[in-house]
Amino acid sequence: MTTSSTITATFCATLVDEWIRLGLRHAVIAPGSRSTPMALALSARDELDLHIFHDERSASFAALGIGIESGLPAILLCTSGTAAVQFHAAAVEAHHAEVPMLLCTADRPPELHGVGAPQTIDQHALFGVASRKFIDAGIADSEQASSWRSLARDCLESACGVSPGPVHLNLPFREPLVGEIGDLPPAHDNRPLIRAVPPSPLAIDVDLIADIMQGKRGVLVAGAGCEASRGVLELARKLGWPVLADPRSGCRVVETSSSVVIAAADAILRSEEFARSHRPQVIVRIGEPPVSKVVNLWLGVSGAEYIVISTTPRQIDPDRIVTRHLMGSIAQWCSALVVRLDQSPIQSPDQMEWLESWQRAESVAQQSISETLEHETNISEPAVARTLNKHIPDGSRLIVSSSMPVRDFEWFAEPRDDLKVYANRGASGIDGVVSTALGVALASQKPTYLLIGDIAMLHDSNGLIGLSSRNADLRIFCVDNRGGGIFSFLPQASMLSTDRFEKLFGTPHESNIELIAQAHGVAHQSVVSVKELVAQIGAVGSRLVYIATNRIENVAVHERLNAAVGRAITK
Repeated sequence: MTTSSTITATFCATLVDEWIRLGLRHAVIAPGSRSTPMALALSARDELDLHIFHDERSASFAALGIGIESGLPAILLCTSGTAAVQFHAAAVEAHHAEVPMLLCTADRPPELHGVGAPQTIDQHALFGVASRKFIDAGIADSEQASSWRSLARDCLESACGVSPGPVHLNLPFREPLVGEIGDLPPAHDNRPLIRAVPPSPLAIDVDLIADIMQGKRGVLVAGAGCEASRGVLELARKLGWPVLADPRSGCRVVETSSSVVIAAADAILRSEEFARSHRPQVIVRIGEPPVSKVVNLWLGVSGAEYIVISTTPRQIDPDRIVTRHLMGSIAQWCSALVVRLDQSPIQSPDQMEWLESWQRAESVAQQSISETLEHETNISEPAVARTLNKHIPDGSRLIVSSSMPVRDFEWFAEPRDDLKVYANRGASGIDGVVSTALGVALASQKPTYLLIGDIAMLHDSNGLIGLSSRNADLRIFCVDNRGGGIFSFLPQASMLSTDRFEKLFGTPHESNIELIAQAHGVAHQSVVSVKELVAQIGAVGSRLVYIATNRIENVAVHERLNAAVGRAITK
């Protein structure tokens, strides 16, 4: 290794070799000149699936999707300057959602900083608190070759730690940028990637929580990050408690016998009579909170003991009502509590009536939702969510965008099996959703469906670039109500004049989303009925399905659905 270009090439090849040894299989590259040494090292390895994105923001959200699906980061690479800044939004989402990311930003060497060199900015700690660790690798030095593999391992283990998230590796490169790869430093050993494992519950904590639960009227709230649906449902049956199951939890499944799963909690708890008469004494939330404001408000005013069990130390408690937060393996916690409760008295008649009343409410709510939607003349946004959930093939992936899609899916999707549901709810933004879904499709190699609104679609239309030629099966269902539909449900809609509301919140646009898809060479089809929607769900291959709706009518449909459920429950 006599020339600087050879040292640089060998340094990059060593990092890539170590990452591959530790299990990484995806690299996402946004093209640029200064990142050449790392791009060449990545492209030289057949073990990696290489994904090229013209837009850095789209690339970063695709890497986010790969991390969500696989649990391991993609190697994400860009050139220097504002290209690196475009990674920030995805890094923030990954930080809050605890998704592992490995952000590699090429940089100018030290002598080009502070002198007005093009594409040169201060990239030190560029992503701030969103990054689990920032490492500036410095100019590659052959005398430090023995530490290169440790550097690669450190990056990856930090990204996959107790609280997974983004790691930023800054890579200053001097010209020449193309060099021959020399001999790589030897691997230290064959140790696998060290990944943080949630601790096992302590017997004293299990006894404490079991005593709090025993004989009480309570609810289990299963959210994203639950990761142990079978154990949660078994625990609920043992307690005689309902499970308010978020679609992302994996717990909203069909049970053949007496079901503890409550999918229509939002609609049920809009009934003031039911909500008032069903205040729990104990709440145990497993994973993240639900999206529903109605459910979270009901939980907040219950005055109940509020216990959270999660796999990481991150505390999600915006209302400051959690009384105990326990960290550990969800499966082990559920198993230990079931064993402990087996030693306790059987359920009382009061407990059995508690669960049966929830089961009756769930049954009539689901029937009312179905009957109301069947009588709707036009296709509606709740009908789109419910139909997608029902007809998506087993084993598929579904991503629901923030704003109305994630809410409609939480509120109106029935229990079903064998469907993984994801949403970017770390920071709950609507940016990068198309690219996130594409990343999930690339990592899973499964049919991947995306339910998205028009504004989120326009935010990330660059995610369509090259879609038709990628090794991914992404089927996009875009609901277009010509603006920010969720704002029509907020007080602003009734408190402001129509013109002022539309200008500031409704924000109608004149973009033709079907033509945008066509411009990117993506197959597209418009549907106007549930029957046509079902046919498109079954169509094979990447495509965009367009559904036009009306914002004002959408509010009315939601009101009719909630009113129908309320009447049915109080009969």
